[in-house]
Amino acid sequence: MAVDDVDGTLAAMGPRLRAARERHGATLARVSCTTGISPSTLSRIETGRRKPTLEVLLQLSKEYGVSLDELAGTAPAPAAKPRATAPLSFGDDKAVLPLTRYVGGLHAHKHVLPAPKDPPKRPRQVSHDGYEWLCVLYGRLWLVLGDQDLVLTPGDVIEFDTRTPHGMANSSPSGPVEYLVMFGPQGERLRPHTPPAAAHGTGDGKAAE
Repeated sequence: MAVDDVDGTLAAMGPRLRAARERHGATLARVSCTTGISPSTLSRIETGRRKPTLEVLLQLSKEYGVSLDELAGTAPAPAAKPRATAPLSFGDDKAVLPLTRYVGGLHAHKHVLPAPKDPPKRPRQVSHDGYEWLCVLYGRLWLVLGDQDLVLTPGDVIEFDTRTPHGMANSSPSGPVEYLVMFGPQGERLRPHTPPAAAHGTGDGKAAE
């Protein structure tokens, strides 16, 4: 295998490692505690800013229950199965439905937070490398972003650098909150393109200046 191929394979492992960790329902801090690898090193590997060593890959493949072939993208393609509709469940009762195949770059999830039984506490904040775009579909989402407390409602959209401490919670006991999240490596942002407005005709049939 050429050097460029090796570098490309190692670079592609970052998003796959992040996806494996999220499927495992683990935070960077939790993986750091069980493997001894620092959260900053794990974050840099997941975002492609550091190449993982074989020792690290062996530790993480064992931790996440995936093979090195899967992390390298060389595992045989599995037989086609009906697409699972059940979302992943996390310890805080949050359900996450992956919407992309985790091949690198931007990837998307749908998150559902159930209605709280008790008055919600201020969300715990975390920070990590990356950039996030979030859109509320239903309910009221309490977003803590640094020292700001925001309540987002259906149709509200926000984007932020995930190095800023942030956390989310359902702010309403009347029902769940559903929202879409798109996440990309550090510096990779959505690039909205708005088509030019249709020209309005003038009295002489020419486009408005």
